[in-house]
Amino acid sequence: MVDTPPLRLYHAPRTRSVRVRWLLEEMGLPYSLETVAFTKRPAGDERYGEIHPLRKVPALEDNGRVMFESVAILQYIMGRYGPTELDVRPDETDYDLYLQWLHFGESGMIMPVSLLLAHTMLLPEKVRNPGIAASARADTTKALIMLAEHGLKDRDYLAGDRFTAADISVGYMLFLLKIIKQFDDAPEAVKDYFARITARPSWAIASATD
Repeated sequence: MVDTPPLRLYHAPRTRSVRVRWLLEEMGLPYSLETVAFTKRPAGDERYGEIHPLRKVPALEDNGRVMFESVAILQYIMGRYGPTELDVRPDETDYDLYLQWLHFGESGMIMPVSLLLAHTMLLPEKVRNPGIAASARADTTKALIMLAEHGLKDRDYLAGDRFTAADISVGYMLFLLKIIKQFDDAPEAVKDYFARITARPSWAIASATD
């Protein structure tokens, strides 16, 4: 009898569950993948609503316990199934930078990128607001400049002189900008960084659309 992996990831391509799958692949952890239909909102079906009450993606189930927030899930997996070099420890010099950029990928970037997504692609064209789109684009540009000048200055990665979960967190948001065709004007340092982190074999699996 084959043992079932304790970790089950509820996943939809191009969503924040990419972060979690990327981490799982990097750590080489066994997991089962359950694809959630994402062609409409809310995602999935009523059965999925029993896993995630808001029917959003991702959700991670570990021995009957369920988590929803993608960055929190990253921290949980590393804490529960580490140690791993994808984490930066409190006794390391870059621990502060690591936490900052780990959460910047969601809390610092999500508002402008989400508004840009909504008002350039996601919403029906008749309800898109060009003013909101312009403001969101400007705020996104500021975030990318800050990333280039303060996160990547003289660095290949955001913390610890190595690829970490902070790069996974921020990298997903850059991926989202590419999906909505809002990445071409990013600073060269950011473009080079994105190319570097997505050259990893784990990325090809995490970002697969099938």
